[in-house]
Amino acid sequence: MSDRLDIHPVNPQARYIAQASRCITAGGLVITPTDAGYAFVWGVGATDAEERVQRLRLLDTRHPFTLLCSTISQIGSLAKLDDRAFRIVKSLTPGPVTFILPAGSDLPRRLKQSKRRAIGCRIPDNTVLQALLSGVGAPLLTTSLVLPDEPMDNHEADDVAEGSLRHVDMMLDAGDCQPGPTSVVDLCGEEPLVTRQGFVPLDLD
Repeated sequence: MSDRLDIHPVNPQARYIAQASRCITAGGLVITPTDAGYAFVWGVGATDAEERVQRLRLLDTRHPFTLLCSTISQIGSLAKLDDRAFRIVKSLTPGPVTFILPAGSDLPRRLKQSKRRAIGCRIPDNTVLQALLSGVGAPLLTTSLVLPDEPMDNHEADDVAEGSLRHVDMMLDAGDCQPGPTSVVDLCGEEPLVTRQGFVPLDLD
């Protein structure tokens, strides 16, 4: 039976963060609040958890998942950040923004094997998720909590638990959170490009 932990949204209990961190480190799949709805999160090396997400969301193996990072320096260890990209990322983080960046040479081995030329990274503005990233001590993979044939409000905790708790190992329930999606900014070209406006619209001018 999956655990649903009632965690404080502002002062998350250390024991619950430790419990969720151990779950992820052991290869588990966790639902956590973010600054853009609840989301699936799992460790970069957790192939079983990722395959579960692919089956749940009917995604193929080439689907690019986003990397959650705790700091800009962590993004810089995964992606190529020139001065312009660094300034843009710094100005918009933490927050509900996903950045598409050229993949760096120090990607984890498993991500290198996918031969990805670009990766999506973001630094969330959510206390529970930041505590979880700190507890795990490494970036996490994530995707939005949207299941085919199971429409739900993915920012309302009770709806999320009813629709998805049975599919995961643990849920950190911090009550209702901000809705999504994130905005997406592509920084791979000569000029930054907003390819998706999220629930908090962006203006890069």
